[in-house]
Amino acid sequence: MADARFEDGGEQPLRLKAEAAEDLPVLSALLQDAVFTGTDMGWSRKGRRFDVLLNRFRWEDRAAAARDGRPFERVRSVLSVLDVRQVTSQGLDMRDRDSILSALALEFEPGEDGTGVLTLVLAGDGALRLSVECVNVMLTDVTRPYRAPSGKVPQHPEG
Repeated sequence: MADARFEDGGEQPLRLKAEAAEDLPVLSALLQDAVFTGTDMGWSRKGRRFDVLLNRFRWEDRAAAARDGRPFERVRSVLSVLDVRQVTSQGLDMRDRDSILSALALEFEPGEDGTGVLTLVLAGDGALRLSVECVNVMLTDVTRPYRAPSGKVPQHPEG
């Protein structure tokens, strides 16, 4: 029996859950270069839940699209973080709800007894920091994939 491969989920919508810090690198890789605006974010203090609707580049399909000569794709996805105690931002004007934000990584700094800070690192030195009681994160595709408007794979200049 062979292990599952990244490409095995190429045609299915993603539904992934992270319940430990060790699970987060997979979500971080899939979220890289996802774009969203301030209006796409919501935090329910009472519900202790933070959600963001984003346009995610389909990294899991990149190699197959290049090989087959077909367009690269994006898909609308929801990133949900549960058990959130506090949300803060760094380097963002939260009043500018139409500014386009680009995700670079999802990082976790452990605290005591499973608590910690989950940080969504954004391009341009911005970040969203979520103080959480535990790692409880879901990434769910909510639309069918569509042609990436740029038609290109996101690039990051060498620094």
